[in-house]
Amino acid sequence: MKNMATYDLMEAARNTNEWLGASARAFASYPVWGMVPHPFFKTLSAWGRITERSFARMVIKPDWGITTMTGEDGRDAVVSVETLVERPFGDLIHFKVHGRRPKSRRILLVAPMSGHHATLLRSTVVSLLPDCEVYVTDWRNARDIPVSDGKFDVEDYTLYLVEFMRFLGPDTNVIAVCQPAPLTLAATAYLAEEEPKAQPRTLTLIGGPIDPDAAPTEVTDFGRAITMGQLEHLAIQRVGFKYRGAGRLVYPGLMQLASFISMNADRHAQAFFDQVIRSAKGEASDHDAHNRFYDEYLSVMDMTAEFYLSTVERIFKNREVAKNEFVVAGKRVDIGKITQVAVKTVEGANDDISAPGQCVAALDLCTGLPDEKKASHLEPGAGHYGIFAGKSWRQNIRPLVLEFIDSHGGNQPPRSLSVVSA
Repeated sequence: MKNMATYDLMEAARNTNEWLGASARAFASYPVWGMVPHPFFKTLSAWGRITERSFARMVIKPDWGITTMTGEDGRDAVVSVETLVERPFGDLIHFKVHGRRPKSRRILLVAPMSGHHATLLRSTVVSLLPDCEVYVTDWRNARDIPVSDGKFDVEDYTLYLVEFMRFLGPDTNVIAVCQPAPLTLAATAYLAEEEPKAQPRTLTLIGGPIDPDAAPTEVTDFGRAITMGQLEHLAIQRVGFKYRGAGRLVYPGLMQLASFISMNADRHAQAFFDQVIRSAKGEASDHDAHNRFYDEYLSVMDMTAEFYLSTVERIFKNREVAKNEFVVAGKRVDIGKITQVAVKTVEGANDDISAPGQCVAALDLCTGLPDEKKASHLEPGAGHYGIFAGKSWRQNIRPLVLEFIDSHGGNQPPRSLSVVSA
């Protein structure tokens, strides 16, 4: 049962901190302390509330929170999330807007599997929903998947994307955000050779590591500095007894979160301190900017060990996609076979995770694609998050992506789809 104890120890530490926060909040909230004219108790109560909330969020999958949308007639339309394809490691979901005709633009958003849930793309979905039919890959938390469901590595991920694209059909426009960009490119090339009629119409790759060596970052430096044996020893643990996936080898979400926070530890510590002060003064609210951001940021998911290790080894170390040597199910995927799908890349000038140059490398790999079907955009002043959410996305990148889709026939008559279960 190697490493199950350390997994449960991390969960016990998280649970203890949540309990300490709840206890401090409850203790400092007794009415009797109102007789003591000292700010200590208000500050302690505020610290407890924020600590309890922060550590509780780490094991909760956030809701999409998209329940209504303002229609063209100015009235609110109900939005529901429906699962179209259900698989052990992830589902294909559709944001259905009730009471409106299906939109002709069909967009598949490929969400990253890199520690956070697919809900990280919530604002991206909201921005696209008024003009598009939006579909999203909703990956499952590995801790909740029984060992009996088998493995899930980069090849399995790619085949899931192939299945989702095949299901949605050739009038689909795919947008891959960050981590899945190289695997989405590979899935498109796989379809181009195996089932050309199922290819998507356009492919937009946003801030993804197609060629990690094109521009070094802390992420790529770490990947080169550590051996696979060291990485497996340091990062991989077995899911503890508390969850359905007990015994499954994973890269734990709590460990990923620790690495995320360590990259900007001073900024996060200051944000936590400032929120405590605001809460003690009565200036904080349940859905203020701090809570909206950290409710999502702190919610993390475990990745299967085989997916994490194969990503580091095959995408970053061996650069199989960058060298056009990626293999899926024993078959080499030739990116040069993409001849019909229009491809666009988007990068942020200030991206410190997938630096400019890493994503645009995809266009050089598409040797069979004419230049008129290739496009790229470098967003000035935008960081990694800003190229798919926030002002840069809404005001600059989103209009360019929709224009690219429309210019390559992305507006097609809608058609009905059937639900497929595992």
